[in-house]
Amino acid sequence: MTLYGGQGDPARTLALLWRAHSPEAAAEQATGRRTGRTAPGPKQGLTVDAIIEAAIGLADTDGMERLSMRAVGERLGASAMALYTYVPSKRELVDLMYDHAHADLSHAYPRDGGLRPAVLAWADDLWNCYLRHPWLLQVSYARPVLGPHEQAVLESLLAVLHPADLPARRLRPTVSALFHLVRGAAQTAAEGRAAAAATGTSDQQWWTERSALLARLAPDFAQRFPHSTHLAGSSTDTDYDPVRQARQALDGGLRLLLDGLEQVTG
Repeated sequence: MTLYGGQGDPARTLALLWRAHSPEAAAEQATGRRTGRTAPGPKQGLTVDAIIEAAIGLADTDGMERLSMRAVGERLGASAMALYTYVPSKRELVDLMYDHAHADLSHAYPRDGGLRPAVLAWADDLWNCYLRHPWLLQVSYARPVLGPHEQAVLESLLAVLHPADLPARRLRPTVSALFHLVRGAAQTAAEGRAAAAATGTSDQQWWTERSALLARLAPDFAQRFPHSTHLAGSSTDTDYDPVRQARQALDGGLRLLLDGLEQVTG
């Protein structure tokens, strides 16, 4: 299930993301006169943030497949219609959830130890955010939400990389590679963790059964695929933990990228 951000009304979505006043409210504040537009009275106790947090809690426990304005309303003891006073539709809500889920990430990373520890700390924060909220990985990266918290994650990485003084032609691919490394590894970890729950078969059982079948049905596998066989044989990890293996892949990829970056920056 892939979701695309930015499907709601852009003016209303961005105003909610950035908590900006509507043009009508700004005009009233500037002139002291009401514009004549009226809106339904809000349900006491409901706020945009409360709706977002309830929606995130629902997605964390039940997945995005169960997300609806009605389900969020039930968590808050309100009707879906009451929520529409604050958030126009589920389309805008997805953008608000995605941005708000990044709000807890740190934006101050160590500078005194050089580039590497700061980048690793940033990557670790983003990895943990994805695993806390695996539904984030269902929101396509093709179109950014353009909210303040999502933007702050990029800004903090750029601040970490700033002392390296990379030209744009090197900075852009470096930033993209770091984001893709973390997101890709987290996607593998989240999907691996969900697979056992969804199928009722552990990774250990899945691989053990298929390895035995493959050895019997393709006895010449090692001769046909020698490089793949060598790669598989080089691992001493026989405990098929998808989260740990994905994290090992992420750490290895980060080391390679940072080794190269340090060579470039001298």
